[in-house]
Amino acid sequence: MIVVNKEYWNHLPLLHIAPAPKKDQPLPVLTYMHGFTSAKEYNLPIAYLLAEKGYRVILPDSLYHGEREEDLSQGVLEMRFFDIIKQNLDDIEMIYQELVAKGLLEGNRFGLAGTSMGGMTTAAALTQFSWIKTAGVLMGSPKLTQYAEYRIALMKEHKPDFPVSDEEVQNLLEEIKEIDLSLQAEKLFGRPLFFWHGKQDTVVPFDHSYSFYEEVIHLYKNPENIAFLKQLDSGHKVSRFATMEFVNWLEYQL
Repeated sequence: MIVVNKEYWNHLPLLHIAPAPKKDQPLPVLTYMHGFTSAKEYNLPIAYLLAEKGYRVILPDSLYHGEREEDLSQGVLEMRFFDIIKQNLDDIEMIYQELVAKGLLEGNRFGLAGTSMGGMTTAAALTQFSWIKTAGVLMGSPKLTQYAEYRIALMKEHKPDFPVSDEEVQNLLEEIKEIDLSLQAEKLFGRPLFFWHGKQDTVVPFDHSYSFYEEVIHLYKNPENIAFLKQLDSGHKVSRFATMEFVNWLEYQL
């Protein structure tokens, strides 16, 4: 039996999924971050599959999403994309601290993964938190500065009255560099890292994750600790195949 509880940790809404007989015992944990304009409930399938295997899974709502949604236009939400990622990092740190305080984390077996924006959050978190044991980036970019430049260029193209000055853009890019994994790949420390990306993705460039993988694989003494799974016919949607492969990989690495 799998238990799914809606809880609030320091006012952060999240779903807490665990095998019922062991829900109050220390377990390996995966925290999974959802994508832009999504919400925590959409990742219940992966949480269920992992809970079946004996894991605890935490699914939080990001800022301005799910139960934290505010009456913001799509344009305003787009402009706050990187603010959301930065807040995600604070939320992840709080979740980890709460797991430890509640005695719910087994040893150092804390994993972090996410979809799209959640995958970018995961890559950024690897630059900040050494206690992340293993990580998964599903159709996200580990090249956050490059992605920001790409996203800003698109917004300028579609919005001639782009409401951000060049100076503000430059300041944003300088802030993002501090959490850009591609600029500090040494912080991987050989930690297990899984990528999945569809070759037909028109939202997050496939090349961001694949080129990063090619650039850092030499940092791994054990090549089994880093994996890149690509699907030639997939776009910006995680396939069932990707989900199952990630669950199997995580069972081996976490």
